[in-house]
Amino acid sequence: MNAVRDVTTIDTAQLAAVLGRAFADDPVWHWMFPRHPERMTDLFAMLLRHAHLPKGVSELATEGDSILAGALWDPPGRWKISLITQLRQAPVLVRVLGTRTFPVLRGLGELERAHPERPHWYLAILGTDPPAQGRGLGSALLRSRLSRCDAERLPAYLESSKESNVPYYERFGFRVTGEMRMPGGPPVWPMWREPR
Repeated sequence: MNAVRDVTTIDTAQLAAVLGRAFADDPVWHWMFPRHPERMTDLFAMLLRHAHLPKGVSELATEGDSILAGALWDPPGRWKISLITQLRQAPVLVRVLGTRTFPVLRGLGELERAHPERPHWYLAILGTDPPAQGRGLGSALLRSRLSRCDAERLPAYLESSKESNVPYYERFGFRVTGEMRMPGGPPVWPMWREPR
């Protein structure tokens, strides 16, 4: 039986590992970690602890006791990472990204500058463990938050780092608003969804 529930602190390690596996073949994440893809799990754990868990709106999908997918959301007006949080994350970022730190930060900065200012829910990360893909877990996570977006009459925004995922998000009402490129790296597709 699959269930969707809120992410808690005790879920951090298991969900970070799931997301690390989910993004192992992602072009942008591979660009970020060309030599050490195993470090993705450390970055997801840091993002969970410092950027997403404090906001209390991220969700995961389970089967029994196993976490199989996660959606890291930011509520309207709270998608920017504060300077204090950035400073807290800096040592971990440098350790995890190594020589990729500055190109990655430059690319993330460009994404942030292009981020819409209009109030919206921001889907920062959506990932499913590869053996569990195709079983509707990501869809369940999307429907959970998007139904609330519709009820609150608020739009949603994401950046797809994989072109093959664009049609998937379009089925949920997202539309591509442009194309950006990571510095010397792969493209990213910003997508916006008006409430239904």
